[in-house]
Amino acid sequence: MPRSQKSGRLVLNHSTHIPGLLPVLDKLLEQPQIQTITPGRLARVKGRPTPLTIRVTVPITGGHKMQARAQSSVQEVFVVTSLTAQQLQQAVDQAQKST
Repeated sequence: MPRSQKSGRLVLNHSTHIPGLLPVLDKLLEQPQIQTITPGRLARVKGRPTPLTIRVTVPITGGHKMQARAQSSVQEVFVVTSLTAQQLQQAVDQAQKST
């Protein structure tokens, strides 16, 4: 879908992102209920390297916070949406499968 037909916007305020995260977030913007997606801080974590996983964690004003993990990094992602946590997680899972 061309960028002009997407209902939401992806805020790119950081120079670094978890590998593979941006294509999934871009795919999420095809959901008409999602207004804004803002990737947050990037941090290192202990543990084994893992493939990209994104999960909805806590509600925020107007939406939900998600946590993306890949390799040895974690990144917060803030989503302004009218979707419930369960609906958003389903949309994320669907976006990950199609990318």
